Amino acid sequence: QVQLVESGGGLVQHGGSLRLSCACSGRTIILFDMGWFRQAPGKEREFVAAIRWNGGATYYADSVKGRFTISRDNTKNMMYLQMNSLRPEDTAAYYCVMGSGVSNVKYWSQYSYWGPGTQITVSS
Repeated sequence: QVQLVESGGGLVQHGGSLRLSCACSGRTIILFDMGWFRQAPGKEREFVAAIRWNGGATYYADSVKGRFTISRDNTKNMMYLQMNSLRPEDTAAYYCVMGSGVSNVKYWSQYSYWGPGTQITVSS
């Protein structure tokens, strides 16, 4: 059984940094594309970032480009999201996702697995 579990969320001040981690158990993440989505209260879920199975390509939402960095360590079965210069509008639940052969990384439906989410709250 595949499980994704996010960690590293919490409360941070405007301008601060956090690093999210996503741990996968049940199978190796090699050959799986992975990504992060987020959902704020009362808003639709939105794409944040994605990384191809071999780390060869990364993708970012315009709203986080230049501030967030996605990475992965296939040897540890882990994915990460380094978030810098955080803003109050980054406040949301962040979800780790994983899928095989994802054609459009920005669509949640393209992914087969997702975690329960971790909350990020950025105070102004």
